[in-house]
Amino acid sequence: MRKLSHVGLILLLVVLVAPAPRAQQPPAAGTMSIDDIVDRIAKSESALTTRMRTYHPIVEVYIQDFKADSKLGTVPVKDEYFLGQFDGTGEGPRLLPLSPREGSFRTPSLFKRPFDAQYQPDGFAATTAPDWQMFNRERYEFTFVRREFLGEARTLVFDVRPKSADTDGFSGRLWVEDRDFNIVRFNGVSRNVALSSYFQKSIPRHFNGISRNVDGTPASFQRKSVPFHVDSWRVNVSPGVWLPSYVYCEESDPNDSGDKPTAPRQPRIKSQVRLWGYELKGVETQQELATIQIDGPIVQDTAADAQQLAPVLSQRRWEQQAEENVLDRLSRAGLLAPAGPVDAVLETVLNNLEVTNNITPDRPTHVRILLTSPLESFTVGHTIVVSRGLIDVLPDEASLAMVLGYELSHVILGHQLVDTKFAFADRLMIPDPDLLKTLRFRHSAAEEAAANVRVVELLKNSPYKDKLAAAGLFLRTIAANAKLLPNLIQPRMGDYVVNNKQSLTTLMQSAPELARENLDQVSALPLGARLIVDPWSDRLELIRTSAVPLASPREKLPLLVTPLMPYIRYAEAPVDISSR
Repeated sequence: MRKLSHVGLILLLVVLVAPAPRAQQPPAAGTMSIDDIVDRIAKSESALTTRMRTYHPIVEVYIQDFKADSKLGTVPVKDEYFLGQFDGTGEGPRLLPLSPREGSFRTPSLFKRPFDAQYQPDGFAATTAPDWQMFNRERYEFTFVRREFLGEARTLVFDVRPKSADTDGFSGRLWVEDRDFNIVRFNGVSRNVALSSYFQKSIPRHFNGISRNVDGTPASFQRKSVPFHVDSWRVNVSPGVWLPSYVYCEESDPNDSGDKPTAPRQPRIKSQVRLWGYELKGVETQQELATIQIDGPIVQDTAADAQQLAPVLSQRRWEQQAEENVLDRLSRAGLLAPAGPVDAVLETVLNNLEVTNNITPDRPTHVRILLTSPLESFTVGHTIVVSRGLIDVLPDEASLAMVLGYELSHVILGHQLVDTKFAFADRLMIPDPDLLKTLRFRHSAAEEAAANVRVVELLKNSPYKDKLAAAGLFLRTIAANAKLLPNLIQPRMGDYVVNNKQSLTTLMQSAPELARENLDQVSALPLGARLIVDPWSDRLELIRTSAVPLASPREKLPLLVTPLMPYIRYAEAPVDISSR
């Protein structure tokens, strides 16, 4: 018995000490096998797709078609834009349009080439998950690669490919956090994006191997799924809950199928897909709002204010009511960021203009940020609204002062700042898709001309008077790209940054000529260069990183789509990005 026990003990030690074959080595701690981990990944991914049925975040898709350039690397030749609300209640995700230009096919033009491609926004919404149908061991082959940190998240890295033909599903790499085995990032080829071509008979649309008819598609169109390479990221919004936040798509070497009449040409593209507004657009949020807590009575002494306002003050208060209604409606639609620290930074620049020009408005002027990418600004009452995309691409503080000064000029010149019809509550009791068609904050040509003259006077009396060359270069860049990138440069609600008829010619003429190959001349930044959007709360943070010296003209990237590498952090342990 002792001899047998001794042998058994030796065998047991051999089993415990001997290394397992590399392919079978479990990457997680404990006794979990690779199959167990993959099953946990599949379970977490199934929970995410179910959860996405209860949330309807805002989805913004901005696409740039580009061509190769021997000196600049790539240059844009056209762009496209979609803004919508995510809907995951059907067989696959959809993008419900929030802008009058999106959501439908355009009428074919005789001037378009046969078989030109059009983008389907639903396909870009689908890039937020590797597979919206089945993502498990039965359908995919998983191969463990290594462990790796993404920010503060320790992840397990897997390569995956469909077990069936590569014409279906996702092929690429996954980063899976090792706490609850949620996918944090996936990078590879997605076959969810659909294009349309002209002058073809309508055929079924293929979505992840599921064939379904396209209702309402004209017979002159064809939809066809094509592969696009994506880098998709998620963020931890609460313990154990990760949600899609950002997708970068790039196709620099597509298969040229122009010689095949049954397929659309697939262009070279770079695109950003951004998601935000989860908290605002969740089912749970609506349920919370269904109950109202009634506080006890509070006695307030209003004797000092117990009098009717004078007519002038009544008019101002009426305009302020319209302003508040508009800002509140934009916030509830998920288009306007909550007031926060970034607004305070912008208001410091605005205050510099007011103080140095001895401007004292009848009430304080504030700044708020529109969460969308198109470059625009406008004034609602005494609130200046600037788009996130415009702040991203501004090269310096003087250029920001120019944008804010232009809107401030409308305030001090006494131009109409808000349509008082919006003081009536019913005016904005409209669905979100009708909001952008209803709200317009543009001025007449005469008012624009007056504001252009006044902003130059403001800037010449400001701390930025010796730094206006950069502002002029920025205007030159916008003017040079206005025809190539109309969906980025054309505003949805507000004022053009540069209007061909009423441009800031003084600043532009005083600036040097654009020199795209000069590394010392930075006329505009790429999209995503300045602001981080919290996809859950919509709050904004400034990216506080040191300037990186440019190594070549290829890295200048003015107004261009670039990949973003988010810093991954756990919700229960927030990190102050200002310290990095």
